[in-house]
Parts: sequence; structure tokens; C-alpha cells
Amino acid sequence: MLRNRQSMVIAAVGLLVVAGLAACSEDDIAGVGQTASATMSGTDGAPMGTVTLQQGPNGVLVSADVNGLTPGPHGFHIHEVGACAPDFSAAGGHFAPGEHGHGFMHTEGAHAGDLPNIHAAGDGTARADYFTDQVTLAASGDTSVFDSDGSAIIIHAKPDTYGAEAGAGDRVACGVIERS
Repeated sequence: MLRNRQSMVIAAVGLLVVAGLAACSEDDIAGVGQTASATMSGTDGAPMGTVTLQQGPNGVLVSADVNGLTPGPHGFHIHEVGACAPDFSAAGGHFAPGEHGHGFMHTEGAHAGDLPNIHAAGDGTARADYFTDQVTLAASGDTSVFDSDGSAIIIHAKPDTYGAEAGAGDRVACGVIERS
């Protein structure tokens, strides 16, 4: 009799856990499943492709499909302001909640907006997928790219050095990150 009661209690608790998990969809957990995109344009206004962002349970997948670049590596960053006009300087600096230093090689950690360089083929096209756990697409929070002034994606003329100084040169493409 006692054994049957224990089995019933265990089964009931198990059902409550399953019901609780079913009630919380992935969309309710820190923005999981949300998507955003940045339509990239060059300094002359010409379209240069798209960067998409997808929130997962452990971070954001950033996927770039761009064209019109010079062959070779280019700095690729999330910037702190969702604006590109007039010369992309409106995007401000790298997205950096927590005030970490710049670059993957920085001893205290990199800016949240620091991403690996993107590499353009001989025809100027670049396709890349990067994962970051330093930003979120959630509606709020310190690391949300949707803070009060939004965020933008910037592609630079030269590669990022990954050191304390980016050294990536001019901004050659910009796109404001917008919810999909």
C-alpha cells in the first residue's frame, strides 16, 4: 500500500513538471526563437545583403550573406546605436555593455559586439555564421541589442586585429538591426 502511494506521488509530481514545461514555450524564455535582421548598405546606399540574428537558448546565431566587399578579411561588429546615416558614424562604437575592452585577445574579455572577421571571396561575396553568447534579442536587459537606441551591424574595410585597438579602418557597410 505504501509503495503504491509513493508511486502515485512520484507520477503526480512528474506530470506537474511536464505540464509546467509545456506551459513555458521557448518564446517565453529570454526571447528564444526571436529573429532580427539588418539590411546592409554601402556608403553609396547600394544594397550589400543581409545579416540575420536568431535567438537560441544559449545565445544568438549571427548569419551574414553579403556582397560588394573587397576580397579578403573585414572587421564585423555589432555597434551600439541603431543608426547608419550619414557616413555610418551614427552607429557609434562597438556594442559594449559591461565596459569590457576591445578584442578577443583582451585579458578582461571582449566587447559584446566583437565578432570574428568576415572573409570575402574574390567576387566580393561573404557568407558566415557566428555564435555569440554576449548579446540577446530579448526585449530588455543589459545585453539586449534592442536597448533604447537600438544597434547596428558594421562591416569595416580592413580586418579587426582582435587586440586592444580594432584597426579595422573605414566603415564600408551598415545595417540597423530590426525585429523580423
